[in-house]
Amino acid sequence: MNVLSLFDGMSCGQLALQRSNIPVTKYYASEIDKYAIKITQKNFPNTIQLGDVTDIPSYETIKGNKIDLLIGGSPCQGFSFAGKHLNFDDPRSKLFFEYIRLKNILKPKYFLLENVKMKKESEDIITKYMGVKPIEINSSLVSAQNRKRLYWTNIPFKGQPKDKGLVLKDILEDDSVVDRDKALCIDANYFRGGTLKTYFGKSRRQLVFNRCVQVGEANINGFDILKRVYSRCGKSPTLTTMSGGHREPKTIIGRDQWRKLTPLECERLQTVPDNYTEGVSNSQRYKMLGNGWTIDVIAHLLEEIK
Repeated sequence: MNVLSLFDGMSCGQLALQRSNIPVTKYYASEIDKYAIKITQKNFPNTIQLGDVTDIPSYETIKGNKIDLLIGGSPCQGFSFAGKHLNFDDPRSKLFFEYIRLKNILKPKYFLLENVKMKKESEDIITKYMGVKPIEINSSLVSAQNRKRLYWTNIPFKGQPKDKGLVLKDILEDDSVVDRDKALCIDANYFRGGTLKTYFGKSRRQLVFNRCVQVGEANINGFDILKRVYSRCGKSPTLTTMSGGHREPKTIIGRDQWRKLTPLECERLQTVPDNYTEGVSNSQRYKMLGNGWTIDVIAHLLEEIK
């Protein structure tokens, strides 16, 4: 199978194909981030890098090779509810039309496009051009991360992934300094405005496995969302590009103590193999993981390829 991956990042597509046991003859990747390319080539040295998506027609390497699968996740910043809601007025959002251009030229047997939850108007535009309605899957089914994403694909859909019931404590590197009352979590309804002392002082607690559960705020500067400290018995919030400024998810490790999740733990949240992103700075590791896909979700979607 010949694959073209647009906006390839650190090549989550190859990881998912590998996990689905789908043999790949040639894997073409369009990516411009030098750090992501470095990680891809470290792990998949046979990847054929094509550079900027807008320059792909100039590459002789792709001509004459039938593309069986076209995958990609065009930039999401303009669509994200966490951003400025510029939608297609954001120049990055318009790169979606490069995906459509190549889809129409190459006519692959299968295609898969990923993006964030977005306003209905933008979703409808993408659906119109893709010719299929999106499938919504939350990565929380296969990982300890709450991450809702939309997938437009013509690959037969076999239903939602099985819920593995994973929570933050299942992916932590070191469990030696954490709260030993690990079976009990704060009720999801009363965290707001609380402190870690409040969390430990509560007499009524309950198990929480299917959502993010904030148990307090870190004593740091910044927006409230950056201060949130989450229970180890719940889910992690969605990974972002985490470009400095305490943007990494935070978890509790003891009374009045918290820490950021490590790059390896963020790899586990994306179901990426341990240490896959080693070889670049931690800030670049966090960034590419936030930009990446949850591998087990993509593998689930690819499994019906014949």
